[in-house]
Amino acid sequence: METIKVSTSQHVDIDYPVAGLGERIVARLIDLGVFLGVLIVSLLTLGSDHVGPNVYTGFFILFSICYVFYNLFYEIFLNGQSIGKKIMKIKVISIDGSQASVGQYFIRWIFRLVDFVLTAQVGGLFCVILSDNKQRIGDIVAGTTVIKTSPQTTLENIAFHPAEEDYVPVFGTIHQLGDRDVELLHEVLSTYYKTGNYDLIHAMAVKISALLSITVPAGMHELDFLTTVAKDYNHITSQVE
Repeated sequence: METIKVSTSQHVDIDYPVAGLGERIVARLIDLGVFLGVLIVSLLTLGSDHVGPNVYTGFFILFSICYVFYNLFYEIFLNGQSIGKKIMKIKVISIDGSQASVGQYFIRWIFRLVDFVLTAQVGGLFCVILSDNKQRIGDIVAGTTVIKTSPQTTLENIAFHPAEEDYVPVFGTIHQLGDRDVELLHEVLSTYYKTGNYDLIHAMAVKISALLSITVPAGMHELDFLTTVAKDYNHITSQVE
């Protein structure tokens, strides 16, 4: 599975899986469905004998403008997500893992002409299939890609995994933790790697440091602190057993 490394505001690197063709197609179909629903409701609302042709003309002009600029508007103001992308939990980001700029959104929007209109809807699809980072032509030119917003969880991210035989514990007061404390730590880490909610990590780091009567070492991220505590506990309990 292709992944891209994203650095959070707390300078923690997380690997996010790149969105596949299926998620992107479904997201686009959802967006088209939204427009179709708006069109049907609007036509039913305007279906009155008192509505003149000028009203219909004005409506279709407005509808066309909204349709053309829909993706650009939503990706700029919803941080890389349209309604369909938000439902499918995918978003546009810069290929270096940072948030895409307005210029990048604009470039990939312009290239929708190449990806879809001028190539009968298949240019972008084939490019997503063949490119390493699942990029359509507009993504390649703009330097963007589309990722799943749920980060990939690996064995190293989970609190309970076998301790290394030559592992040396870092914190000497780790014995002050109980099984329930570490179970909660595991739940917090698992939830974080699914949601990216760093507030959970901060709150748990405060709780664990208080239980251990220590402070988080200078230069150590709170996420690293918690994973180190988990490793220390696993190592100590495995030695006792």
